[in-house]
Amino acid sequence: MSDDRRPLDDHRVAHDVARAAGELLLALRRDLQDQGAPSWALEDEGDRRAHRLIVEALDELRPDDAVLSEEGRDHPYAMNATRAWIVDPLDGTREFGEGRDDWAVHVALVDDHRPIAGAVALPAMGLTLATDPAPPPPPRHEGPPRLVVSRSRPAAITYEIADEIGGVLVPLGSAGAKAMAVVLGQAEVYAHAGGQYEWDSCAPVAVAAAAGLHVSRIDGSPLRYNRPDPWLPDLLICRPDLAPSITALVRRRIGSQIEDTEAWLWP
Repeated sequence: MSDDRRPLDDHRVAHDVARAAGELLLALRRDLQDQGAPSWALEDEGDRRAHRLIVEALDELRPDDAVLSEEGRDHPYAMNATRAWIVDPLDGTREFGEGRDDWAVHVALVDDHRPIAGAVALPAMGLTLATDPAPPPPPRHEGPPRLVVSRSRPAAITYEIADEIGGVLVPLGSAGAKAMAVVLGQAEVYAHAGGQYEWDSCAPVAVAAAAGLHVSRIDGSPLRYNRPDPWLPDLLICRPDLAPSITALVRRRIGSQIEDTEAWLWP
Protein backbone atom coordinates (compact mmCIF):
# COMPACT_ATOMS: atom_id res chain seq x y z
CA MET A 1 0.00 0.00 0.00
CA SER A 2 1.07 3.60 -0.55
CA ASP A 3 2.91 5.50 2.20
CA ASP A 4 1.42 8.78 0.93
CA ARG A 5 -0.84 10.09 3.72
CA ARG A 6 -2.91 12.30 1.43
CA PRO A 7 -6.41 11.00 0.66
CA LEU A 8 -6.27 8.52 -2.21
CA ASP A 9 -8.63 8.86 -5.14
CA ASP A 10 -10.59 5.81 -6.25
CA HIS A 11 -8.24 4.99 -9.10
CA ARG A 12 -5.25 4.95 -6.77
CA VAL A 13 -7.13 2.84 -4.22
CA ALA A 14 -7.91 0.27 -6.91
CA HIS A 15 -4.31 0.25 -8.11
CA ASP A 16 -2.70 0.02 -4.69
CA VAL A 17 -5.04 -2.64 -3.33
CA ALA A 18 -4.71 -4.84 -6.44
CA ARG A 19 -0.92 -4.50 -6.41
CA ALA A 20 -0.69 -5.29 -2.69
CA ALA A 21 -2.81 -8.42 -3.11
CA GLY A 22 -0.65 -9.49 -6.04
CA GLU A 23 2.53 -9.05 -4.03
CA LEU A 24 1.05 -11.12 -1.22
CA LEU A 25 0.10 -13.88 -3.65
CA LEU A 26 3.56 -14.01 -5.20
CA ALA A 27 5.22 -14.32 -1.80
CA LEU A 28 2.67 -16.88 -0.63
CA ARG A 29 3.14 -19.05 -3.71
CA ARG A 30 6.90 -18.93 -3.38
CA ASP A 31 6.75 -19.91 0.31
CA LEU A 32 4.26 -22.74 -0.19
CA GLN A 33 6.13 -24.11 -3.20
CA ASP A 34 9.33 -24.13 -1.13
CA GLN A 35 7.44 -26.18 1.45
CA GLY A 36 6.33 -28.66 -1.20
CA ALA A 37 2.63 -27.80 -0.83
CA PRO A 38 0.27 -29.30 -3.46
CA SER A 39 -1.38 -27.03 -6.00
CA TRP A 40 -4.77 -27.22 -4.30
CA ALA A 41 -3.24 -25.84 -1.11
CA LEU A 42 -1.75 -22.90 -3.04
CA GLU A 43 -5.12 -22.21 -4.63
CA ASP A 44 -7.15 -22.37 -1.42
CA GLU A 45 -4.72 -20.31 0.64
CA GLY A 46 -4.23 -17.80 -2.17
CA ASP A 47 -7.98 -17.21 -2.50
CA ARG A 48 -8.41 -16.86 1.26
CA ARG A 49 -5.44 -14.60 1.97
CA ALA A 50 -5.95 -12.27 -1.01
CA HIS A 51 -9.64 -11.90 -0.19
CA ARG A 52 -8.85 -10.96 3.39
CA LEU A 53 -6.23 -8.38 2.37
CA ILE A 54 -8.53 -6.71 -0.15
CA VAL A 55 -11.58 -6.57 2.12
CA GLU A 56 -9.57 -5.24 5.06
CA ALA A 57 -7.91 -2.61 2.87
CA LEU A 58 -11.23 -1.42 1.44
CA ASP A 59 -12.81 -1.40 4.88
CA GLU A 60 -10.04 0.98 5.95
CA LEU A 61 -9.85 3.15 2.85
CA ARG A 62 -13.51 3.20 1.79
CA PRO A 63 -15.54 2.22 4.88
CA ASP A 64 -18.81 3.57 3.47
CA ASP A 65 -18.68 1.52 0.26
CA ALA A 66 -20.04 -1.98 -0.25
CA VAL A 67 -17.78 -4.84 -1.34
CA LEU A 68 -18.70 -7.81 -3.52
CA SER A 69 -15.93 -10.42 -3.74
CA GLU A 70 -15.88 -13.81 -5.41
CA GLU A 71 -14.58 -15.28 -2.16
CA GLY A 72 -17.20 -13.54 -0.01
CA ARG A 73 -20.45 -13.66 -1.92
CA ASP A 74 -22.72 -13.12 1.10
CA HIS A 75 -22.91 -9.33 0.66
CA PRO A 76 -26.61 -8.62 -0.04
CA TYR A 77 -26.11 -4.98 0.97
CA ALA A 78 -23.97 -4.44 -2.14
CA MET A 79 -27.06 -4.74 -4.33
CA ASN A 80 -28.64 -1.68 -2.74
CA ALA A 81 -25.48 0.41 -2.65
CA THR A 82 -24.78 3.14 -5.20
CA ARG A 83 -21.03 2.55 -4.83
CA ALA A 84 -19.74 -0.99 -4.64
CA TRP A 85 -16.28 -2.49 -5.05
CA ILE A 86 -16.42 -5.65 -7.14
CA VAL A 87 -13.28 -7.73 -6.71
CA ASP A 88 -11.78 -11.05 -7.69
CA PRO A 89 -8.92 -11.69 -5.26
CA LEU A 90 -7.40 -14.40 -7.45
CA ASP A 91 -8.58 -14.63 -11.04
CA GLY A 92 -7.08 -17.76 -12.55
CA THR A 93 -6.77 -19.93 -9.46
CA ARG A 94 -5.70 -22.95 -11.49
CA GLU A 95 -2.97 -21.01 -13.29
CA PHE A 96 -1.75 -19.68 -9.95
CA GLY A 97 -1.58 -23.19 -8.50
CA GLU A 98 0.22 -24.51 -11.58
CA GLY A 99 2.97 -21.89 -11.26
CA ARG A 100 1.95 -20.08 -14.45
CA ASP A 101 2.08 -16.34 -15.08
CA ASP A 102 -1.38 -15.78 -16.64
CA TRP A 103 -3.44 -15.02 -13.53
CA ALA A 104 -4.60 -11.72 -12.09
CA VAL A 105 -6.12 -9.69 -9.26
CA HIS A 106 -9.21 -7.58 -10.02
CA VAL A 107 -10.34 -4.52 -8.04
CA ALA A 108 -13.04 -2.22 -9.46
CA LEU A 109 -15.46 0.40 -8.21
CA VAL A 110 -18.99 0.57 -9.61
CA ASP A 111 -21.25 3.60 -9.29
CA ASP A 112 -24.80 3.42 -10.62
CA HIS A 113 -24.06 0.06 -12.28
CA ARG A 114 -21.02 1.37 -14.23
CA PRO A 115 -17.33 0.76 -13.49
CA ILE A 116 -15.77 4.14 -12.74
CA ALA A 117 -12.35 3.04 -11.45
CA GLY A 118 -10.42 -0.19 -11.51
CA ALA A 119 -7.15 -2.02 -11.67
CA VAL A 120 -5.93 -5.40 -12.85
CA ALA A 121 -2.69 -6.67 -11.37
CA LEU A 122 -0.67 -9.23 -13.31
CA PRO A 123 1.71 -9.99 -10.45
CA ALA A 124 3.83 -12.68 -12.09
CA MET A 125 4.44 -10.26 -14.98
CA GLY A 126 5.26 -7.33 -12.68
CA LEU A 127 2.38 -5.21 -14.00
CA THR A 128 -0.60 -3.40 -12.52
CA LEU A 129 -2.82 -1.65 -15.05
CA ALA A 130 -5.34 0.91 -13.82
CA THR A 131 -7.90 3.41 -15.05
CA ASP A 132 -5.87 6.50 -14.12
CA PRO A 133 -3.31 6.90 -15.44
CA ALA A 134 -4.88 4.83 -18.16
CA PRO A 135 -2.82 2.50 -20.35
CA PRO A 136 -2.07 3.96 -23.78
CA PRO A 137 -4.12 2.64 -26.68
CA PRO A 138 -2.53 -0.60 -27.90
CA PRO A 139 -0.34 -0.39 -30.99
CA ARG A 140 -1.76 -1.47 -34.33
CA HIS A 141 -1.09 -5.11 -35.22
CA GLU A 142 -0.18 -5.76 -38.85
CA GLY A 143 -1.06 -9.48 -38.96
CA PRO A 144 -4.42 -11.24 -38.67
CA PRO A 145 -6.45 -10.31 -35.57
CA ARG A 146 -5.62 -12.47 -32.54
CA LEU A 147 -8.46 -13.74 -30.34
CA VAL A 148 -7.54 -14.85 -26.83
CA VAL A 149 -9.56 -17.89 -25.76
CA SER A 150 -9.78 -20.46 -22.99
CA ARG A 151 -6.87 -22.88 -22.80
CA SER A 152 -9.21 -25.83 -22.23
CA ARG A 153 -12.60 -25.12 -23.76
CA PRO A 154 -13.00 -22.29 -26.26
CA ALA A 155 -16.65 -21.46 -26.96
CA ALA A 156 -17.90 -22.38 -30.42
CA ILE A 157 -18.79 -18.77 -31.17
CA THR A 158 -15.12 -17.79 -30.98
CA TYR A 159 -14.35 -20.00 -33.98
CA GLU A 160 -17.10 -18.24 -35.93
CA ILE A 161 -15.77 -14.83 -34.90
CA ALA A 162 -12.28 -15.83 -36.01
CA ASP A 163 -13.66 -16.89 -39.40
CA GLU A 164 -15.66 -13.66 -39.72
CA ILE A 165 -12.69 -11.33 -39.14
CA GLY A 166 -9.91 -13.56 -40.50
CA GLY A 167 -8.44 -14.03 -37.06
CA VAL A 168 -6.43 -16.66 -35.22
CA LEU A 169 -7.04 -18.14 -31.76
CA VAL A 170 -4.50 -17.68 -28.96
CA PRO A 171 -5.06 -19.83 -25.82
CA LEU A 172 -4.44 -18.02 -22.53
CA GLY A 173 -5.30 -18.42 -18.86
CA SER A 174 -7.45 -16.19 -16.66
CA ALA A 175 -10.07 -13.67 -17.76
CA GLY A 176 -7.94 -10.79 -16.51
CA ALA A 177 -4.87 -12.05 -18.37
CA LYS A 178 -6.91 -12.36 -21.59
CA ALA A 179 -8.41 -8.89 -21.28
CA MET A 180 -5.06 -7.30 -20.48
CA ALA A 181 -3.49 -9.05 -23.48
CA VAL A 182 -5.81 -6.87 -25.61
CA VAL A 183 -4.98 -3.76 -23.58
CA LEU A 184 -1.25 -4.45 -24.00
CA GLY A 185 -1.53 -5.08 -27.75
CA GLN A 186 -0.75 -8.79 -27.49
CA ALA A 187 -4.18 -9.61 -28.96
CA GLU A 188 -7.00 -7.72 -30.63
CA VAL A 189 -10.12 -9.51 -29.34
CA TYR A 190 -11.34 -11.13 -26.15
CA ALA A 191 -14.81 -12.54 -26.87
CA HIS A 192 -16.12 -14.65 -24.03
CA ALA A 193 -19.36 -16.62 -24.06
CA GLY A 194 -18.73 -19.51 -21.70
CA GLY A 195 -20.12 -18.15 -18.44
CA GLN A 196 -18.77 -15.54 -16.02
CA TYR A 197 -19.69 -13.52 -12.97
CA GLU A 198 -19.40 -9.78 -12.50
CA TRP A 199 -16.10 -10.07 -10.61
CA ASP A 200 -14.56 -11.86 -13.60
CA SER A 201 -14.96 -8.88 -15.92
CA CYS A 202 -15.62 -5.67 -13.97
CA ALA A 203 -12.04 -4.52 -13.38
CA PRO A 204 -10.80 -5.68 -16.82
CA VAL A 205 -13.66 -3.78 -18.47
CA ALA A 206 -12.83 -0.62 -16.51
CA VAL A 207 -9.17 -0.75 -17.55
CA ALA A 208 -9.91 -1.68 -21.17
CA ALA A 209 -12.43 1.14 -21.56
CA ALA A 210 -9.93 3.60 -20.09
CA ALA A 211 -7.43 2.46 -22.75
CA GLY A 212 -9.92 3.31 -25.51
CA LEU A 213 -11.03 -0.22 -26.33
CA HIS A 214 -14.56 -1.36 -27.12
CA VAL A 215 -16.32 -3.06 -24.16
CA SER A 216 -19.81 -4.60 -24.20
CA ARG A 217 -21.80 -7.78 -23.97
CA ILE A 218 -20.88 -10.08 -26.84
CA ASP A 219 -23.94 -8.94 -28.81
CA GLY A 220 -23.01 -5.26 -28.36
CA SER A 221 -25.46 -4.47 -25.55
CA PRO A 222 -24.13 -2.51 -22.56
CA LEU A 223 -22.53 -4.08 -19.50
CA ARG A 224 -24.19 -3.36 -16.14
CA TYR A 225 -22.74 -4.31 -12.77
CA ASN A 226 -23.86 -4.65 -9.15
CA ARG A 227 -27.18 -6.19 -10.13
CA PRO A 228 -29.26 -8.56 -7.96
CA ASP A 229 -27.87 -11.53 -9.91
CA PRO A 230 -24.07 -11.29 -10.38
CA TRP A 231 -24.14 -13.71 -13.35
CA LEU A 232 -22.90 -11.86 -16.45
CA PRO A 233 -22.10 -14.69 -18.81
CA ASP A 234 -20.54 -13.01 -21.84
CA LEU A 235 -18.19 -10.21 -22.73
CA LEU A 236 -16.49 -8.49 -25.66
CA ILE A 237 -13.29 -6.47 -25.35
CA CYS A 238 -11.71 -5.60 -28.66
CA ARG A 239 -10.21 -3.00 -30.93
CA PRO A 240 -13.03 -0.54 -31.75
CA ASP A 241 -12.86 -1.09 -35.51
CA LEU A 242 -13.51 -4.83 -35.06
CA ALA A 243 -16.56 -4.45 -32.84
CA PRO A 244 -19.25 -3.85 -35.52
CA SER A 245 -18.52 -7.03 -37.48
CA ILE A 246 -18.24 -9.14 -34.30
CA THR A 247 -21.46 -7.92 -32.70
CA ALA A 248 -23.35 -8.17 -36.00
CA LEU A 249 -22.23 -11.79 -36.37
CA VAL A 250 -23.32 -12.62 -32.83
CA ARG A 251 -26.73 -11.00 -33.30
CA ARG A 252 -27.25 -12.95 -36.50
CA ARG A 253 -26.17 -16.13 -34.76
CA ILE A 254 -28.22 -15.89 -31.59
CA GLY A 255 -30.91 -13.30 -32.25
CA SER A 256 -31.49 -9.95 -30.62
CA GLN A 257 -30.80 -11.17 -27.08
CA ILE A 258 -28.42 -13.59 -25.42
CA GLU A 259 -30.44 -16.74 -24.75
CA ASP A 260 -30.45 -18.57 -21.43
CA THR A 261 -29.18 -21.74 -23.03
CA GLU A 262 -25.58 -22.82 -23.57
CA ALA A 263 -26.49 -24.89 -26.62
CA TRP A 264 -24.98 -22.36 -29.00
CA LEU A 265 -21.81 -21.88 -26.98
CA TRP A 266 -20.02 -25.17 -27.24
CA PRO A 267 -18.81 -27.35 -30.10
